[in-house]
Amino acid sequence: MAHPHDLLHSLPGAVLVICDNVLVQANPACLRLLEADSVDQVVGHAPEDFVHPPDLTRSVQRTSVLRPGVADNQPTQMRVRTCKGALRQVLISSAAFRHEGRDAVLVNALDMSLQHDMQAQLRESERNFRALFENMQDVYYRTNAEGVVVNVGPAVRRVLGVEPQDIIGRKAEAWYPNAADRDAFKQAILAQGEVADFPGQMVRSDGRVIDISISSRALRDGDGQFAGVEGLWRDVTQRRQMERELRRMAHTDMLTGIANRRAFLEQAEACLRRFRTEGRWFALLMLDLDHFKSVNDRFGHHEGDRVLVHFAEAVQSRISGADMLGRLGGEEFGLLLVRPDADAAEAAGQTVLRQVQELRLPGNGHGGPQGITTSIGMAGVQPGDQRVNDLLERADRALYQAKRQGRNQLVRAA
Repeated sequence: MAHPHDLLHSLPGAVLVICDNVLVQANPACLRLLEADSVDQVVGHAPEDFVHPPDLTRSVQRTSVLRPGVADNQPTQMRVRTCKGALRQVLISSAAFRHEGRDAVLVNALDMSLQHDMQAQLRESERNFRALFENMQDVYYRTNAEGVVVNVGPAVRRVLGVEPQDIIGRKAEAWYPNAADRDAFKQAILAQGEVADFPGQMVRSDGRVIDISISSRALRDGDGQFAGVEGLWRDVTQRRQMERELRRMAHTDMLTGIANRRAFLEQAEACLRRFRTEGRWFALLMLDLDHFKSVNDRFGHHEGDRVLVHFAEAVQSRISGADMLGRLGGEEFGLLLVRPDADAAEAAGQTVLRQVQELRLPGNGHGGPQGITTSIGMAGVQPGDQRVNDLLERADRALYQAKRQGRNQLVRAA
């Protein structure tokens, strides 16, 4: 059987023995706790040499009531001063027993300093987290299974102009201007379990609609049932506006404001696909301003640009929403007309031709052309067309014929 002295020294916690108010034994863990370089710095000394003075009275009282066979003292926190003068918070528990024929007190001390350091770190971490939470740009939110908001971050004040308490307890869909957006989000969350950068819109307290990006995950209860949603959303209105502007610039002719060549050809491809799948007929017209080179030569390119702008405005005013006018390059324009048949498309083309004929350009104070005309080549879609180029080539040949026949007219491709 192990000797009690050996057991004392093997214990990982700080343990010491007091007889007649003198420390008679201290294990290695106790020496480390008291920062003693040798056992002589502890053994032979009175407990009062290590107890912090404000706690001394309480320490003496606890020790004085201990007797063998009497209940042990309940753990309590005290401060002790180490051999090197450091102050440490310890959790003390003590009990009376017989040691070598004498009444003695066995004391167990647990260093709480590390715990206090951890608590201080946790408090600091909590303060840092709270500061981050209070100042973050994204809005944290959490809803229950019914879509009712149970928590929302303070960033909602800046983004929606409302206080968190005005949102908590209400359904999140109340801030969606379009129910379809909320429904799409719900379906995505239920199907995928999470979403990232999911698009949507919300309404601010001042009535302004903003674009948002949502990154969220579904919450599950202990049985795996859907219990709500947790995540972040942010105001991306400026980003979306920039994206829309970039798309507009990528598809817009900067001079005239109408579709550029790329956008026009993309729309023509879409019309060709619809013709194949739905049988929806359309015509592609190519328009070229007559004698435009002489306008640039006589009046300069600035005046030529002005003519192009007025020409585009005149044609644009005569087409319907299903049609598209685009600038293919220089003074050449394309026009898509969605009509029941070739006769209806040609009638619309003749209307455009007259509109241009009747156009009177406003003066600029430096002279310039008073009017302009255009030549038009028209090609209707055919069952054998495989590419938009098939229509472009027929329309281009018809345009060439219109110019050869005297300009200011529309020629329909065979």
